[in-house]
Amino acid sequence: MKKLLAVLLAALMLFAVVGCSSEPAANDGGDDQNVEGAQTGEELTKDNIKIGFIYIGDASDGGYSYTHIQGTQKMKETLGLSDDQIVEKFNITEDAACETAINELIEAGCNAIFGTSFGYDAYMLAAAEAHPEIQFFHASGTQCGQSGLENAHNYFGKIYEARYLAGIAAGLKTETNVLGYVTAMPFAECISGFTAFYLGAKSVNPDVTMKVMYTNSWADATKEAQVAQALIDAGCDVLSLHADTTSTVTTAEANGVWACGYNSDMALAAPDAVLVSAVWDWSQYLVMAVNEMLGGEAVPADYTAGLSEGFVDITEVTDVCAEGTAEAIAEAREKIESGWNVFSGPIHGVAADGTEINLAEGEEFVEPLSAPSWTYIVDGIEVIE
Repeated sequence: MKKLLAVLLAALMLFAVVGCSSEPAANDGGDDQNVEGAQTGEELTKDNIKIGFIYIGDASDGGYSYTHIQGTQKMKETLGLSDDQIVEKFNITEDAACETAINELIEAGCNAIFGTSFGYDAYMLAAAEAHPEIQFFHASGTQCGQSGLENAHNYFGKIYEARYLAGIAAGLKTETNVLGYVTAMPFAECISGFTAFYLGAKSVNPDVTMKVMYTNSWADATKEAQVAQALIDAGCDVLSLHADTTSTVTTAEANGVWACGYNSDMALAAPDAVLVSAVWDWSQYLVMAVNEMLGGEAVPADYTAGLSEGFVDITEVTDVCAEGTAEAIAEAREKIESGWNVFSGPIHGVAADGTEINLAEGEEFVEPLSAPSWTYIVDGIEVIE
């Protein structure tokens, strides 16, 4: 009866959602698969665990979703899981389509479900409340980890550490002393990232400034290219990005300027433009979380890690970089891995609501959760509406 109700609910949701797309895959969960493992009370093992993943895009973006998918595959290989133990949902928007995808993964027998986009927050939490027998993991959100539920978790890395190192490459390369940043949303995750990037640049180039423009979409290749072009036209000669595709770096290359990539090694898309890329290894968390599940251990409600743990990093310095870049990055990396906080004073900034932060020398801002909360626009950064 429970299975029948779940199938009916999934069907109703599919009728209700217009335009929801999910990339077909041989292991995309369906009605003919048996519910097994923890859902039926059977002891969970490496042989019977089934894990579901929900992505906002697919591998073709060359960035955010591609990197999550790579992390999933690395996890599967590291743990020795078979293809049919992984169920993936692609191109799932941050609306009722997420609820539908979750229900389909539950029906497919998944014992753990990972949602990889910020806007999945409420749907992941609701599913965790309704299904205590399943573990839910949400990247970049806050609600699951703060819920008090034993089966709801948040995870995200200290990507601002890698951004800071990438900023050093930008600060040493710029000739106009004006950087440009293409970013998705006016959210803390994005603001924290571009602030760290700018602080890294300023640490080696006190004269540098930066212009920021929002696309108001996580993944819109056309809009990202348009914003990148606008920043170049405004005098920016090194760009970076917080968006899901490679459009920013390819636009930079087409215009004869430089860029720092994000998510994946974007030198593959724009070898004549990319200095370095701030990258993720999502498998670092996935392997840990699944191993703890299999070992009967409690997975942390909220997890973060940075350069020291290998959760985030930057790619190798390319030949496009200025002389001395590798040495400057290595010096900063040693400081960060020794415990230095990139959000250390002196820093002054103002948030959208007028709230100010004014960190003196020796003071620091410490993120309380895995999801960033820094929302201050620091001196030297101009947000272009």
